[in-house]
Amino acid sequence: MTRVCRACDEPIKDEDGVIVAHELGNSGPGWDIWAHRDHADDVELIDPVVLRIMCRIWAAQAAAQ
Repeated sequence: MTRVCRACDEPIKDEDGVIVAHELGNSGPGWDIWAHRDHADDVELIDPVVLRIMCRIWAAQAAAQ
């Protein structure tokens, strides 16, 4: 099985990879997210568009209180 680093999109050798997260699937167990050991801290797990939308929602909720 070929694993690909989520941070740099390069193939990962077995001894150099670490699991950084697990994404759930709609039907089935989902899949593991892999990265090189050196890149594990660089992986963005939150989609920046979703984060921006959620920040606007949280700001609006805070202003309403």
